[in-house]
Amino acid sequence: MDSAKRTKAAIAIGCLLMMGVNAMGMGVKSDIKTSTALLECVVNVKAFGAKGDGINDDTAAVQKALDYAKIHTPVCYLPAGHYRLNGSLTIPAGVTLMGASGSVNHSKTPNGTTMLIYGGKGDVNGQPAIILDWSATIRQVTIHYPEQLPPPQVTPYPWTIQARGQLCQVLDVVLTNPYRAIDVGTYRNELHLIRNVFACPLNIGIYIDRCTDVGRVENVHFNPNFWKRSKLEPVFPTGGATDEDGIEQFQNDLLGNYLLANFIGFKIGKTDWEYMSNCFVILAKEGFVFDDYGYGTGNALITQSGSDVGPVAVAVRQTQKHSGVQFTNCQFMAKVVIDAQNQGPVKISNSGFWPIGDTPEQVVKYGPSTLILNACHFADWDKNNAGKPCIYAAGGRVSIAGCEFMAEKTAILFDKGLVAGMVYGSLFRGTGRLINQSGIEIESGFNTEQ
Repeated sequence: MDSAKRTKAAIAIGCLLMMGVNAMGMGVKSDIKTSTALLECVVNVKAFGAKGDGINDDTAAVQKALDYAKIHTPVCYLPAGHYRLNGSLTIPAGVTLMGASGSVNHSKTPNGTTMLIYGGKGDVNGQPAIILDWSATIRQVTIHYPEQLPPPQVTPYPWTIQARGQLCQVLDVVLTNPYRAIDVGTYRNELHLIRNVFACPLNIGIYIDRCTDVGRVENVHFNPNFWKRSKLEPVFPTGGATDEDGIEQFQNDLLGNYLLANFIGFKIGKTDWEYMSNCFVILAKEGFVFDDYGYGTGNALITQSGSDVGPVAVAVRQTQKHSGVQFTNCQFMAKVVIDAQNQGPVKISNSGFWPIGDTPEQVVKYGPSTLILNACHFADWDKNNAGKPCIYAAGGRVSIAGCEFMAEKTAILFDKGLVAGMVYGSLFRGTGRLINQSGIEIESGFNTEQ
């Protein structure tokens, strides 16, 4: 085989490997017949006129390639380059739009496939940049908004990626500065899979709703550094914490302050069930939010996840009455708030809480639901010495077991409205750390006060 044919075969095999296909296991041989067969498995957008130069609008060319892939082959390939999109793309049912990144490229080193979004500027309700039809997938790309302005001049845009059906997948994607990143809630869906996504959303990270069977969100990380450290043009303006600076510094810059006032990390409505793992959000007004957005309430199992540096780590407004929400092995550097209208149980176990400077209580509980805290530790709270307890409960039922309160302050305040409460096997610093103003008897035992 001559060098040109060998190159084509290598590219094809590489593409299949990026899709998780073991080429050797397929019995691949080094001959032109095999390389041609492999190439026929991938639709290259360049063959349909896409330039990938960041200047010409590639929307129509990429859409043609996607439509061709729907009929002829399931994979549409974007070679390395910058693809300007002035319009919207629809990935047809069963088709994968795949970039050349190989895995996840940090926006600081955008060496693979980058999609430059120009459409929808100023219209938050406009057409999403990328629409996923049933069982459609987007993977291994970086997405950037070149005309997005830093705070205080942030421009609204529609959703970057929107799912419309079952088994839609977003895999190995970096989004530098989307206004609203991923929508799996506006349309009915099931079995969505969002994995290895890294972004600096400005308004909403992921919206989950209308999911009637098991969605999965895995290894999703929301952090301003994916915009601040990006090398895509125009680069983020200098000033504040730009590169390797610490978190404390960029709480005080314009972007950090904007996010703390406007950004919702994970917005979760109706879902049965939602499995979330290794998810992280920092500098959000609210990290994880649970509510009824018009289609009913949901439930979720969340593990190895965290909400860092913000006023509210978790806001539980409404969840399913019979199942609620569970956090296990998580970390919170902000407050958990359970509102009066919530009826579903909230369980938090093996998790850590620690404060930022203006954190008052770490957990606030109202309403009829049940709160269970098990094997959690609370490093500190009430940093402004306003007399706030670590845990304030004024409604429903509360069970606290095996927890540690690591500051010499009021740890628990049970107030009027509480129906039942118990505190067992927990560690306090000093005496009188549990105050009962509820008017009911609290079950308490095997605690230490040293």
